Amino acid sequence: MGLYDTYLAVRHRLHEASPPRHVAVVITERDLLEQGAYETLETFLGWAFEYGADRVTVSVSVLDEAVVDTIARELAEVDAPRRVAVRTPGDTERADAPIRVNIGLGGKREFAAAVRDVAEAVDAGDLAPEDVDETDIERRLVFPEEPDLVIKTGAERLSDFLIWQSVYSELYFTDVNWRDFRRRDYLRAVLDFQNRQRRFGR
Repeated sequence: MGLYDTYLAVRHRLHEASPPRHVAVVITERDLLEQGAYETLETFLGWAFEYGADRVTVSVSVLDEAVVDTIARELAEVDAPRRVAVRTPGDTERADAPIRVNIGLGGKREFAAAVRDVAEAVDAGDLAPEDVDETDIERRLVFPEEPDLVIKTGAERLSDFLIWQSVYSELYFTDVNWRDFRRRDYLRAVLDFQNRQRRFGR
């Protein structure tokens, strides 16, 4: 670890504020075509747990769903420090693992599926319309927890990322492309999070 990285790590550890417990990163299928992209992901996961996270969500936006199965196979073989749950557009099972990977399951699609399930429960008489609240949506989501910090590399847009779960997340955009993402870039994101005063919509 270089001197500047060490400096940032010391600042992080001495900071009065807690680090993000749930970190999410948004990348694209194009990012994963770059040489070394999966190695970058492996080291990213290591940094996240090293610097205080206990859960990581990786969201891969795709333009062509034909590539989803190939990406899923590649990501399932990543040398990860914790257990990994991979979910794709056709999956409805909740992703319950320390590392959760979303490949092409856009936030709009996930939210719409949850709403349909609630509507079916109401139609079946299992749920009264006046009793429907946010918990009825949340318990039907594939990716249930809300990230504390969302990191987007390369551009300032979230690519339909977990629109329900990230409503109160702290967003961090960096011009650094995924293939060039380094420890110092991760630490800058964490320090930026620690310097913010979270409002949770208030």
